Amino acid sequence: MAKSDTSRDPEGARYTSIIGIDLELPVNQVTVEQPWRWLLAGWQDFSRAGAVSLFFGVAIALISALLIFGFWQSDLRPYAFPLAAGFFFIAPLLGVAFYDISRRLEKGLPLNVVDVALSWRPHAGQLFTMGLIMMFLHLAWERIAMLIYAAFFNIEMASWEHFVSAVLFSTDGIPFLLVGTAMGGVLAAVAFAIGVVAFPMLMERDCGTLRAITTSICATLVNWRVLIGWGALIVLFTAAGIATFCIGLIVTMPLIGHASWHAYRDLVETGNE
Repeated sequence: MAKSDTSRDPEGARYTSIIGIDLELPVNQVTVEQPWRWLLAGWQDFSRAGAVSLFFGVAIALISALLIFGFWQSDLRPYAFPLAAGFFFIAPLLGVAFYDISRRLEKGLPLNVVDVALSWRPHAGQLFTMGLIMMFLHLAWERIAMLIYAAFFNIEMASWEHFVSAVLFSTDGIPFLLVGTAMGGVLAAVAFAIGVVAFPMLMERDCGTLRAITTSICATLVNWRVLIGWGALIVLFTAAGIATFCIGLIVTMPLIGHASWHAYRDLVETGNE
């Protein structure tokens, strides 16, 4: 990690600047135990929100299942794996409803499906910009995956049968998977660093997209060891949700979304707002 220009308060690690960037909101350094506390707090929010949180979990699971089924029934089956991996790029945007639910629970505000569903409107411009950035990274990953496949097998993904035989039953399968995983991991790390704090921050504060992204990146640099573990947990829970034919997403998406709100609360000093 690059050496940081920091200033701290007497109580612990609290960064007001890093790598020459002055932060509007101080970034806190957290401990390795925090991700488990975020998950516990997320589960508590999920339980308290009840049907409201469950509604959005069911909606995400149903849409995800329909998309996967559509690809599976079409000639696009070979693209299913990079598309499934790309889910992790757009997951932070899907968590917007859960961030708002946790915010409302925290502040004791009324909780209903309509208000939560429309909670993005005051921040539409910033969230739209963040969504475009994540979509760009997703599309970049899709294109890179196609190019890597063509480089190893000298052909574009033509059919499901060819894809399976080329990847699982050829000598080029292992290096292809290693290179593809490495490239996908780099892009996923960039997306995670950009969005881990930015999305919930934009839901709470009236700030610009660039400020939110900067804060998110700085929080990641300060807590990179902890957030590697947190990112791994997010991947694990999301993959488990998808592997259960998306049924598990009904629970795992709300859990991750609520927990991500508490991660933001610990990572960024939000003052009295």
